[in-house]
Amino acid sequence: MSVAALLIDPLAHGFMQRGLVAALLVALVCATLSCFLVLRGWSLMGDAVSHAVLPGIVVAHLLALPLTLGAFAAGLFMAWLTGRMAAASRIRPDAVMAILFSGMFALGLVLFLKVETDQHLLHILFGNMLGLEWNDVTEIALIAVPTTLIVLAKRRDLLLAGFDPAHARAIGLPVGRLDSLLLILLALAIVAAMKAVGVLLVVAMLITPGAIAALISQRFDRMLPIAMGAAMFSSLAGTLLSFHADAATGPAIVVFQSMLVALAIVIRRLKARSGATA
Repeated sequence: MSVAALLIDPLAHGFMQRGLVAALLVALVCATLSCFLVLRGWSLMGDAVSHAVLPGIVVAHLLALPLTLGAFAAGLFMAWLTGRMAAASRIRPDAVMAILFSGMFALGLVLFLKVETDQHLLHILFGNMLGLEWNDVTEIALIAVPTTLIVLAKRRDLLLAGFDPAHARAIGLPVGRLDSLLLILLALAIVAAMKAVGVLLVVAMLITPGAIAALISQRFDRMLPIAMGAAMFSSLAGTLLSFHADAATGPAIVVFQSMLVALAIVIRRLKARSGATA
């Protein structure tokens, strides 16, 4: 089979077209936020919020509300509760997040197994990218595109508020509101990715592109396009691989991202050696 056939044949199927568009949209929004999460040390926050959406999904189902609304509310509640508990106790924030996200996730599993629903647990946990309909893709786009545009528009303010909050306050930036905005955008990105890659694999989509970019470049303006390129390449390659290998799409994308991390480490070491010998 030729290379052209490997690339084009899958796109003859409607489910592959929908899956690929969804994968690229999720890659775009997650990669954009990934750089901020990695540089600010908020990787565990992404993990915590993504796990916390599960009980929100179940509660939304019980109340006959949109599942995305329940997931978004649960994600925001998790972020708020983490801040409150960290401020009111002597426990480190990372320990608080680990306690809360495991507790919220366990609560979600208990509720899910007690409620009669046509939702498949594996689809919630790992996504069902190739089972999406165009209305699902449209919903992802309506969340992912505005979220990405807001992050890009506010990127300098978000970066300054995260790395030099004293200077940010001195020039009049509302640091607290910017932190809250970043958490809201994080919750929106998780909601956008939920149907495609699930509440477990979205963590890799949110962290790995930023890690790849940080390994290759130290300049933030370069990190963003590197992260976006790595995420979108992984999504394209993983989606096509899942078709030819009859494999799960979300895990295939994450495998490609992990391979790119290894490649970025090799490139970084080669640069360090060339610099040392120069």
